[in-house]
Order: sequence, then C-alpha cells, then structure tokens
Amino acid sequence: MILSTVDELDLIPKRIVSLVPSQTELLHFLELDKETIGITKFCIHPKEWHQNKIKIGGTKLINQKRIHELYPDLIIANKEENVKEQIEALAQYYPIWITDVKNFEGALNMINNIGVLTNRTTKANNLADKIRIDFEQKLSIINKNKRAVYLIWKNPYMTIGSDTFINDMLNKAGFQNVFKDQKRYPEVSIKQIQESGCEIVLLASEPYPFKEKHLKELQSQLPNCKIILVNGELFSWYGSRLLKSVDYFNTLSSNSM
Repeated sequence: MILSTVDELDLIPKRIVSLVPSQTELLHFLELDKETIGITKFCIHPKEWHQNKIKIGGTKLINQKRIHELYPDLIIANKEENVKEQIEALAQYYPIWITDVKNFEGALNMINNIGVLTNRTTKANNLADKIRIDFEQKLSIINKNKRAVYLIWKNPYMTIGSDTFINDMLNKAGFQNVFKDQKRYPEVSIKQIQESGCEIVLLASEPYPFKEKHLKELQSQLPNCKIILVNGELFSWYGSRLLKSVDYFNTLSSNSM
C-alpha cells in the first residue's frame, strides 16, 4: 500500500529498499546499514553502499523481480524521481512511502518523516535542525540576485522552473532564476537564453554531466555571460547532503563575481 501518513506503518522496518539516491544517503546518515537492503544503481553515496548493496535497477526502470526477491517491509520512493506505474505495481505487495520535495522546507519535513518511519526520530530531527541553523546563520552570499540560468540537460538544453527544489536552492545560493515563470523542467534555446538577460549560466554536473568542453562551447554563443560548472548534487540532493551546501554556496558566490 501507499502510505498516506507516517503513522500508517505499524512496524519498525527491518528490510528497506530505497529508490532515491539522496534518500539512500540519508538512510546511511541515520545509521540504517543493516536495515537498508536494496538501492538503485544511481545511489552513489556512500561509496561502500554503492559497492556492496544489492542494486534494484535505476530510478526510472526498477527491477521489480529483484525487489520481490528482497521482500522489503518498506520502500522509500519519490514522486518526481520514480515512475508512477512502477510504484503502484509494487504498492500491491509492500508499504511505500512517497516523498514530494519541492523546496527547502519540504526537504526538512522529508528528513523528519523518514526519521519517524525508521525509528530514528531524534537523529533525523537533529539533522534537520542542524541544516536549518546552517542555512540561517552560516549562509553568507556576496552577490545576491544575479540573473542566472541553471542548465540540467543538453540536446535539448533544459532548465528549471519555479516549482522545483533546485529553484529554491538557486535562490538560497543568491541567484535569480530568469526562467522562474516556467514550471518543472522546460526546454530552452540558446536564443531564449541570450534574450533572457542572464548574467550567469550554471552548468550542473547532473543529470547531464556538463564538462569544460560544454562550457567553452556555450561561452562562444553567450559571450556576455559568465559560465560556471557547478556540483549538481549540492543543488538537487535533499537529504543529509544539504549539510555540505552552505559552504559550497558561499564559495560559489565568491567565484561568481
């Protein structure tokens, strides 16, 4: 079944399958090594889990046979990262918690909820509190509201709209999303970027792995923009990796002058 509240799970899970990389890393932070029995091939953090845990396919193409073999008592999924039909098929057999993280507050709420589900309430609450305090007290942005384009894909180029977690992180990092009037992950052309009045183009390391060659290619087309390669994990992973985002955003602000 698909759980509607954390209270619906009437047991402490001992066999957890995670279908979301950032939430897999959170389970590791919550010291659920024995309980977490299956992860996706994209769950690269922590390294030892990526090397040793059973893989159940990708986030968009789940190996349901492998999951049935693991017989989990909790599956943790995400509305955006996983495919609805695949999750609904699994929900006929196992309890599933589906997260839907659209902003910073939603990320903290997700952390607390997973803490309750996995009997790690105190540790999860402490983590969420630490992340909030860091963002409130340690975030020191030099350049605020620089007009920016954040690119996540190439061929076609794709950016982010206002209703995404990345957009909220972009704002916290001191940038103004020039495509904030868009929703989700719209395609954009070079001409649209040129006409947007953007000052900075951020090329994310994921899901498309932008490299220096892509930066040089774009720089020739956008000579008036500063183009920077950025760590996509620190803009889009909404679990314990948020502990690293503040220092990264502070450094990025200095480098974007």
